[in-house]
Amino acid sequence: MITLHGFAASNYYNIVKHALLYKNIPFQENLVFAGSEELLTVSPVGKVPAITNDDGLNISESSVICDFIEETYTDTSLYPADAGERAIVRQIMKIAELYFELPSRRLIPYVFSGATVPDALKAEVRQVLERGVGALNSLCQFSPWIAGKQFTMADIYVHYVNLIVNTFASSQLEWDVLAQIPGMKEWNDSMSESDIAKQIEADRLANMPEFMQHIKAQIQAANAK
Repeated sequence: MITLHGFAASNYYNIVKHALLYKNIPFQENLVFAGSEELLTVSPVGKVPAITNDDGLNISESSVICDFIEETYTDTSLYPADAGERAIVRQIMKIAELYFELPSRRLIPYVFSGATVPDALKAEVRQVLERGVGALNSLCQFSPWIAGKQFTMADIYVHYVNLIVNTFASSQLEWDVLAQIPGMKEWNDSMSESDIAKQIEADRLANMPEFMQHIKAQIQAANAK
């Protein structure tokens, strides 16, 4: 039995959770926040998510976990059979991470603290996002799935990346980032309508009050130093 360690407000956690649910892999959840002593026992740097199994295997980093899941549970594949098509899927995921998610995450501390985002930082973040928009415009097909006819790990990955982009980048930059990629918003809305996505979103919303309390305590502790 796999145990998924992390918390439901985390998009990285939910990427792995969606893959597990899509493949119908039995698992249990252990809700724990990043950096905790408990998490450090199974994740070398205390990052969310991590998985363990009954054989004593510990794995962290969402992309590594997803690769392990794909290679171990092969009945339902989340990657195309063709090597070139698999590379496109991974390319979409990597660009979404580097040019969509990571720049958007630079705005998170300001949102949680209520501080004003400096104009210089806004400009830097927007510049990186514009590169991501251009790259994803050239790669994404939405026919009907993001990389073509097959539902893949890129669909799962980008859907949860987009949550970060909408929550932090679009709101702080006053710029509808997803609208810059024709078909992205419609595909994203369609992804949200799946039973798995609805279940994960309900769990995320239920976890948010506890997560925000945890963040508030962290900010207070940092300010007290």
